[in-house]
Amino acid sequence: MVLRRFFPALSASLALLIAALPACAQDSSFDYYLQQVAAKARAEGVSERSIGMLNGLTPNERVIALDRDNVSGGTTSNTFPALAPYIRDHNTPARIAGGRRAYARLYPYAADVTARYGVPEPIVIAIWGHETSYGAVRGSFDLVRSLATLAWEGRRRELFERELIDVLKIADTGVPRSTLVGSWAGAFGNPQFLPSVYLRLAVDGDGDGDRDIWTSEVDTLHSIANYFRDAGWRPGEPWAVRAYAPNSVDRASLQTRMVSPICPRVHIRHSQWKTVREWRELGVAPQAPIGDDVMAALFEPDGPAAPSYLITQNYRVILEYNCSNYYAMSVGLLADEIAR
Repeated sequence: MVLRRFFPALSASLALLIAALPACAQDSSFDYYLQQVAAKARAEGVSERSIGMLNGLTPNERVIALDRDNVSGGTTSNTFPALAPYIRDHNTPARIAGGRRAYARLYPYAADVTARYGVPEPIVIAIWGHETSYGAVRGSFDLVRSLATLAWEGRRRELFERELIDVLKIADTGVPRSTLVGSWAGAFGNPQFLPSVYLRLAVDGDGDGDRDIWTSEVDTLHSIANYFRDAGWRPGEPWAVRAYAPNSVDRASLQTRMVSPICPRVHIRHSQWKTVREWRELGVAPQAPIGDDVMAALFEPDGPAAPSYLITQNYRVILEYNCSNYYAMSVGLLADEIAR
């Protein structure tokens, strides 16, 4: 799901949704709250037909339970699970093989996507694979009911109310209610976009007049690539390269002094940023082609004795989709496997 600077995709989506704001109790009945939402949607030009989707809804207790479990399951310790088991569990032989098949089948379209957006085809396909197993698992929660429940619950009302009104706007474009299903947190389609992300960044890649991220593989590829371009992907730069970092490298002196306002536990694990040339001077040797002037940070997810990486700005773009080092590493490594 997508996590963006303006609150976009749980995939296009769930990492963003995990940003925990203080919990607050429901301050009105569900029906009365939805009347308020209907008034706001009406003021934004949503049709009465789509506003009618709010009628007769009841809170989804399963969604509330999942949201609360998602918060309580967080950790604030200074220890991190190993990356290697996560990669084994997520970049399975089946997922790699599925990505290679999709790459071969869609290569002419994927090559056009790369030419247009500057984002490599394997990265786009890897996102699709991680989000929905190439479209096989997209979720079955009714989006209107889920988003209404999360908005009414109140812990992140501003976020979810915006997404609820935006899903009504999507319905106004002709997308049927039966199609508007997805994750419990409101992400949907092959790339798991949130409604606000769909409205802003989904693309009609095949030119049929619809931005169909549910059944059109071409629209899916274009939409993911457009998201990455908007997030600042730098064409021609790798997302990361394996690197040899000798024991002589003083890791303590390279620790970052910056505290990220978003996902600080993710970014604190990355070193200071230096040019690749400066890393070479410190004895850190890239194991794949990368320009000397590229800015990179040293990331050793499982410690100095395990594989080390020089991550680039493009790695941070993957983090905008889902702010997790485990997610970003698995997407990048899956893309590398797909491209082999």
